[in-house]
Amino acid sequence: MALKAFLQKAGLLHGPRGRSITLTDSAIAAFPHPILLADRAGRLSPANAAANALCLAVRRGDVPGIGASIARATTSAQAQFEVVMVPGPAGAMLYELTVLPMPDDAALAIAKDVTLESNLRAALVESRQRYKDMVEISTDFAWEIGADGAFGFVSPRGALGFTASEMVGRKPEEFLVEQAGVDGLLPFQATHPVENAEIWMRCADGGIACLRASSSPMRDAEGQRRGARGVWHDVTREREREAALVKADNRERLLTYIVRAIRDVADPNDMLRIAAEATSRALGGAGGQIFRHRDGGFDPAASFGDIGRAGTVLSGLADGGGVETLVDGRPALGAVSRYRRQINGAIVIWRAADDAAWTRDDRILLEDVADQIGIANEQVANHDRILALSRTDALTGLFNRRAFFEELSRRFARLAHDRAPAALIYIDLDNFKAVNDRHGHKRGDEALVAVRDIMMRHTRPTDLLARLGGDEFALWLEGADEAIALERCRQIIAAGKALASFSGGDDKPLTLSLGVAVHAPGSRAETLEDLLQRADEAMYGVKRDGKGDYRLARPAAELGSLEERS
Repeated sequence: MALKAFLQKAGLLHGPRGRSITLTDSAIAAFPHPILLADRAGRLSPANAAANALCLAVRRGDVPGIGASIARATTSAQAQFEVVMVPGPAGAMLYELTVLPMPDDAALAIAKDVTLESNLRAALVESRQRYKDMVEISTDFAWEIGADGAFGFVSPRGALGFTASEMVGRKPEEFLVEQAGVDGLLPFQATHPVENAEIWMRCADGGIACLRASSSPMRDAEGQRRGARGVWHDVTREREREAALVKADNRERLLTYIVRAIRDVADPNDMLRIAAEATSRALGGAGGQIFRHRDGGFDPAASFGDIGRAGTVLSGLADGGGVETLVDGRPALGAVSRYRRQINGAIVIWRAADDAAWTRDDRILLEDVADQIGIANEQVANHDRILALSRTDALTGLFNRRAFFEELSRRFARLAHDRAPAALIYIDLDNFKAVNDRHGHKRGDEALVAVRDIMMRHTRPTDLLARLGGDEFALWLEGADEAIALERCRQIIAAGKALASFSGGDDKPLTLSLGVAVHAPGSRAETLEDLLQRADEAMYGVKRDGKGDYRLARPAAELGSLEERS
């Protein structure tokens, strides 16, 4: 059926007030969209060239929905609207189909190609979704400020611990902690685009967050500012990490300064004092103390500056941890030092009463310094052990000859200033060789130790006692006059009778021979060599006259100097 006749029969070619509409074949052919005719049997035919491809697709059964639309239109006598997809070699085509019912159960189908429009709409939706996703991914919070300066829109998930509804209607200034921004402009108030402005805002839990914000002002048709929109990113952790790195670098710098100060010291005895000073200065303290761990307690080893009573701090360090406390109103910070995981000392730093309290960085630095103090304490201990070995007799633990005479020289030189008396006693064992010959050297060593014990029971902490070598001992009585020296000799001779059990035989008893020389106050003419000579001569006098006794050397004034005697 020709479309023009079809429309005429349908009365569709008459215009308003009975005027007819002229629809020529050329106009139908030039119609840009497909037009199809359906007879009462539902058979479709193209009314123009644009409908050929669609008609073929329908006949192939590629567009099953069109037949159902035609049936509904003819049955209900109402226009039907449908969107159908037609597959093609260049891709699927999308048509917006309008089916109009006609007389004699026929129908007219006009198809509009909406493929491009649909694709554009889908692309727009996808683009908007992509933009939304990118905003959500690239930022923590998107916002919009209205002309009233309050949040009119916020990201659905909210920010700073607040929900979106808790922020909408409120001004950003309610959340600000400090005014920062870029060039003095906050991103919420800027009249021009702002990028990467850092601002601090208060969180719902009372904490603060550092935010990096970017924004752009919104303007109306007249160019007047009507608000702003923008995004921000929470960089709090980034700033905290940066601050932590700065603090770590500072601690490392201070620790390097302290370690270098310690290691540049040649004398181990000065090492701990320098460590106390360097640590106090590095921590801004008024003074510092270093202790060494001995016999379950802490003994002072070095100090610097204004220190306080450390007893409370040291008590807190007994369990091996750190201590931060106030002593007499002064902040004190303490830490134990270790060497190979064993506590070998402690360090305590003091601040003035009006100084700031200790910080976490101070505690970390002191713990790092304590590790170095542990090494320094061990070096000092090793030095002391080596020094002790070089000055000590291996068998008896007494001063050896070199150490005794070094100390004796210092003390004798002090006598002229103190104008105090002193006495020197030489002790020699009688018949000691017989002990070794009969009982062996092990028994001889036991006899020497027994002599040591006798001598130590008759000395004071201020006295000097030494084994000069072999079976010879020496005793320096600090501040002793003649009466005290002779009484001490009598006590030693009496106690020496216990050595009889070591004797090599009845005819060779093990006894002691003592020679004592007393240095009188103000006796400037006598030298140390004179005093030693007098004691030695007195001791050998005893041995010549029968052994097992003591003898007082004649005063130096009666003998003259060594130079005169020579």
